Amino acid sequence: MESDAAITNEQQLIAGCKDGKAWAQKKLFELYAGAMMSVCVRYVTDRETAKDVLQDGFVKLFTKIDTFSGTGSFSGWVRRIFVTTALEYLRQKDALKQSESLDDYSYSIENPDVSALDKIAADDLLKMITELPTGYRTVFNLYAIEGYSHLEIANLLNVSENTSRSQFMRARKLLQQKVRLLISDK
Repeated sequence: MESDAAITNEQQLIAGCKDGKAWAQKKLFELYAGAMMSVCVRYVTDRETAKDVLQDGFVKLFTKIDTFSGTGSFSGWVRRIFVTTALEYLRQKDALKQSESLDDYSYSIENPDVSALDKIAADDLLKMITELPTGYRTVFNLYAIEGYSHLEIANLLNVSENTSRSQFMRARKLLQQKVRLLISDK
């Protein structure tokens, strides 16, 4: 649980940003830049492009901070801005056009070997996620990491709920194959 001092500092920081204070914006940037860069890189794998998305996200954050009502987590609100900014970038680049219906795809989900997963470093897994095709990676990030439902993803990406499900299933299957390859090489 957050301490009263941390909550007060966060509230002061938010108030400072709402008033357009440069010190508050700088501090907010310092607090969130690293974590939000990780979010951007998960969606936009090119680091230079991810930096552009990060910058756009902070511009959006500072211009929309007045809309933060104070209900719910501020960090969750910040994260949603960056996810939305990354999705907007992908939409502009038509990177999300790749979509197929779940009905067109036969799949099987295999039970993961938990002991095998223990052998994989988090960096290896993140690298595998960044190597997924854009549509798969986007849906995988939204569903498995951000916690969106397939209905929410469908609405965000302007695709059907079945398309979201199929993209996730395909991403998961590709990741399973990559994990098996990595483990067999060890």
